[in-house]
Amino acid sequence: MNRARIIAATVLFALLGALLPIAILGYFTWARATDSEHARLQLTAERTLLRTHRAYEAGLKALRRLNQSTLAPCSPEHVRLMRALVVSTHSAEQIGYFEQGRLRCTSWGLMEQHTAEPVPDHITADGAGITLGVRPVAGDGAGLLAVQLGRHDVLMDPARLVDVITDPNVRLAVASPDGRLIAQQQMPDQQLLQLLLREPHSGMDGNSLYATAQDQQWLAIATAPRTDLIASFRAQFRQYIPLGVLGALGAVGLVLWLSRRRLSLRGELATAVRRREFFLHYQPIIELDTGICVGAESLLRWRRPDGSQVRPDLFIPLAEENGLIEDLTDQVIDMVIADMRDLLVRDRSAHIAINLSACDVSSGRALKVLSARLAGTGIHPQQIWLEATERGFIDIERARTTLAIARRAGHNVAIDDFGVGYSSLQYLQQLPLDALKIDKSFIDAIGTDSATSPVTSHIIDMAKTLGLFTVAEGIETPAQLTYLQARQVEFGQGWLFSKPLPPDAFMAFHQQRREQYGMAREDMQNPNSSVAE
Repeated sequence: MNRARIIAATVLFALLGALLPIAILGYFTWARATDSEHARLQLTAERTLLRTHRAYEAGLKALRRLNQSTLAPCSPEHVRLMRALVVSTHSAEQIGYFEQGRLRCTSWGLMEQHTAEPVPDHITADGAGITLGVRPVAGDGAGLLAVQLGRHDVLMDPARLVDVITDPNVRLAVASPDGRLIAQQQMPDQQLLQLLLREPHSGMDGNSLYATAQDQQWLAIATAPRTDLIASFRAQFRQYIPLGVLGALGAVGLVLWLSRRRLSLRGELATAVRRREFFLHYQPIIELDTGICVGAESLLRWRRPDGSQVRPDLFIPLAEENGLIEDLTDQVIDMVIADMRDLLVRDRSAHIAINLSACDVSSGRALKVLSARLAGTGIHPQQIWLEATERGFIDIERARTTLAIARRAGHNVAIDDFGVGYSSLQYLQQLPLDALKIDKSFIDAIGTDSATSPVTSHIIDMAKTLGLFTVAEGIETPAQLTYLQARQVEFGQGWLFSKPLPPDAFMAFHQQRREQYGMAREDMQNPNSSVAE
């Protein structure tokens, strides 16, 4: 009877939905257009912040070189060096040298008139003084930004800080952390600008969309007229009208099928979490130079009471969508400790990797749970590695905080499935990471004519440049292994070595690889041991 009522309610819902397809389409199209415009502005603000940093760092680099110079102050050689640095530093307009509180010389030459040394408006984390509205001795007299380090300062045109290519209607501004406006691109709504200087945030009002990005040294602001959002909505809505009509025609059957399948699986998942129907398999991680098994990645599995298994790519996203992922993460931590405690205590060189969801990375809650669970087990924090996919880095500030806390606690942190999500060099530079896991799709392309084949070597080189060790996923052929060894990839996993194993089978595999290949590692670490003997 309950099943019949559920089906009847679902059919009714589908019928009602079929009467309002255009309204629903309009709502979701508006939401999508809003999210898209906000994301575009947020990215522009972050690019502006990065542009400001680059200009600032370029000026700072020139100042450090001058402060390290042994040339006599204001000598012809010293002036020539300042002039050369102005030419080679894109953000620099003029460089000056101060002594006893006055400007003695600049990149233009010796100073005859008395110009007092400016008092910085604030000091950056690098110890540089920032002064706004400085009038240069030479030039048109427009106010510049002065960055002073030691006895030298560099004057920069504030317009350089907002020199970012963007849509014509987007307006940018840069300010100091305390809200002092440094540069702007003629923002039409000055009241909004002043509000964002006082209270940086992202959102939308009656006339504008806006986004901010900030750190300890700079605040970047991007705004766009709301007319851009309306134009985007109209364009998308016109595209989706035919889909809305088709959706109305098929609403009854489609919603019935989807709701029965989706709601049934979601209900099963909630019950499975409550009953702890999950278990772990362990994918061995191999040190490619020696062949030793150094640890494993824990992989969550779900077996229904009837013995059938549900694929992780189905139930894990569903758990994230329905607020069940935190409970699953807690269960994974408990199972790793229960399964692998004896091995990890016995072999301190071994580690187990635990995957963190986007929610885990954003909230940081899982770190507290992990710390509490490890207490008294004898397992060292450095034996638990944490892996996060790029979806967890959408909120870059929260991700940076969580990963920094994890590393301070002793955990190694890896970015998983690199190259298939939001991957960018910016993430790798900004996030506190130890390792980069190369996605299987790039390993599959090794030795083929695939368009992604040359990308693999670039990923490896990029990781080495940034000081990250690499883990190759999905190694299946000796040719792939040979290539990765030649490229000095440190670790790998895949069916060439072993499929994911139950706990007991993994521990046996780990011991067998250690006994088989352990001598090879010792010989590599002590190449003269046999001679000494």
